[in-house]
Formats: sequence, structure tokens, C-alpha cells
Amino acid sequence: MKKIFPVVVMTLMANLAFAETFTAPMVPRKAPPHQKPPPLPPRQTGGVIPRAIRGGNPLQMLNPLAPARYGTAQQSVALKPDGSGKWDGIKLFEFTF
Repeated sequence: MKKIFPVVVMTLMANLAFAETFTAPMVPRKAPPHQKPPPLPPRQTGGVIPRAIRGGNPLQMLNPLAPARYGTAQQSVALKPDGSGKWDGIKLFEFTF
């Protein structure tokens, strides 16, 4: 009994030491105010189809005597890269960056 008593006392003391836990009170963190990112500028689109939609009368794009507000053929034609000035295709949609 004399040998068991110190073991029991040490075990009880160890249990008391481990039983004490401290938890800090939860304080809600304040988030920084939410700011919306700046809006992106509208991307300029070009080509035959957007110009026909914006122009109002797409048949005027085929008229050689159309007013200047309908644009020229140079705006809708892709030229060959060799510098000859010959057309290579029609720009249906064109996105400028």
C-alpha cells in the first residue's frame, strides 16, 4: 500500500495538470470593407457583322455610293502580309486590344 500511494498521487496530479485548458474567447474579426473592382472598359469590336448591326441598314455596306458613315471596304478586308495590297479575306469579327 505504501508503494501504490505515491503512484496514485502522481497520477492524480498529472491528471489535474492536463485537465486545465484555456480557451480564449472568440472575438469576431472585422473584415476590411468590400470594394468592388473597377469596371472593365468596353472592348471595341470591329468587322462586318458588328458594323452591320450598328449601322442600321446593312445593305448600304454593299452600295458603292453609300454615305461615308457606313465606312469603306478597307475597314473590313484583311490584306496579305507580303505588302502587295491584295485582299486575303473578310473580317467578320475583329477584336482590338
